[in-house]
Amino acid sequence: MVSKQHLLTYLYLLAYILLSSGVILYNKWVLSPKYFNFPFPITLTMIHMGFSSLVAFFLIRVFKIVSPVKMTFEIYATCVIPISAFFASSLWFGNTAYLFISVAFIQMLKALMPVATFLMAVICGTDKLRCDVFLNMVLVSVGVVVSSYGEIHFNIVGTVYQVTGIFAEALRLVLTQVLLQKKGLTLNPITSLYYIAPCSFVFLFVPWYLLEKPEMEVSQIQFNYWIFFSNALCALALNFSIFSVIGRTSAVTIRVAGVLKDWILIALSTVIFPESTITNLNIIGYAIALCGVVMYNYLKVRDASSLQNSVESIAERVAKDLKMEKKSSDLYIPDDVMNNSGGGKNGRNTSPLDLHVDEEAPLIPSSRVSHLGRNQLSSHKA
Repeated sequence: MVSKQHLLTYLYLLAYILLSSGVILYNKWVLSPKYFNFPFPITLTMIHMGFSSLVAFFLIRVFKIVSPVKMTFEIYATCVIPISAFFASSLWFGNTAYLFISVAFIQMLKALMPVATFLMAVICGTDKLRCDVFLNMVLVSVGVVVSSYGEIHFNIVGTVYQVTGIFAEALRLVLTQVLLQKKGLTLNPITSLYYIAPCSFVFLFVPWYLLEKPEMEVSQIQFNYWIFFSNALCALALNFSIFSVIGRTSAVTIRVAGVLKDWILIALSTVIFPESTITNLNIIGYAIALCGVVMYNYLKVRDASSLQNSVESIAERVAKDLKMEKKSSDLYIPDDVMNNSGGGKNGRNTSPLDLHVDEEAPLIPSSRVSHLGRNQLSSHKA
């Protein structure tokens, strides 16, 4: 018999899969000239950021549901601003890709996410170049190339936008690990929105003013307040659902849910958007890339398990030494060992490169999760 706790976890996972898929399809429908016909991705992203900023402000300053973190000017200038810049860039490029290529092909290109994250981590010095991981990255890249070759409606502009957005998101994740964790700052979803969303809105204003504002003629814009409100609300709900899933499940479960979501999304997109034709070469290429992603996830889980066992063994030895020592004050215990000995909420600790995050809603606790696997975490792409 399924316990109430397990049932609740399954419901959270289902909500995550439905919201993540729904936000992507909703964005495509709004932006596509063939459907709602609002071909202004920067404007749509700014609506998301403005709505998220407003909700976060009321939750923190008015209703006081959570308390703001101690944010100094130095932390904001050296951490929040650069992270927000790359976050805004990933949303801008990712949403623009919807204008040129299909949802199914976009999901296939997102298989490059672990490749981009690994390369950025190696460049920034947060990860080491390993032969086994490198071979997995080559396998993923080959799969994406095969899938791209089999794309009937291949568009180089849309592909460049999407790949650029993937690398911008990967760099944002690595910067989040390097900058925020170095400062010892942990942001929950609400405080992330509170600090990052307004800054991202400001960054998006410049390209919006230069690229989209001149083309926006009020008489030709189809602006439906209910459509944009519900779209922004779904994106916000996705962000919170991902945080709830992370708090209740393991990294493996999140990765499996992400793979399931990708396949569901690819299938749904071909039904909702008939122009999203999938060829046999598309499927073969994506299957090859997915094999590389699965192997990469296996290596990360294995490494995390080895690290956890090592930490637990160290903690056990320290505990034995404490019992043997008559003067415990003479024994030095490293702070990181004591902090890690608890194992986290579910008996585990996760680094920012150990969990799969949906890029559709990347505003999540930096110390708990990161972009792994294929997709994310935000987005909505916003």
